[in-house]
Amino acid sequence: MSDNTEKKADMRLTAKIDLDFPIEADGMKYSSLTMRRPKTKDSKKAAKFKGHDADRGILLLADLCGVAPDVIEELDELDAKKLGDQLDAFRGGQLS
Repeated sequence: MSDNTEKKADMRLTAKIDLDFPIEADGMKYSSLTMRRPKTKDSKKAAKFKGHDADRGILLLADLCGVAPDVIEELDELDAKKLGDQLDAFRGGQLS
């Protein structure tokens, strides 16, 4: 039997993501990041970036969180996954 449960989008305008592994980048300490909902222009800007898919993702997450790309690059992979999961939730997936 297949699971036909419909996924509901996270309809909040922003989401605060607490970091399990706080970082320091650009002289600032980060224990959380706040992500805003993505707009079509954000995805369009990332799609135009000529580079590796990972770099495109970093650019998009940085824009949505209002930080420089090097802040995203410093994140522990588990925290980066949390950001990706939140982006998926904004796009219609569910946070697990």
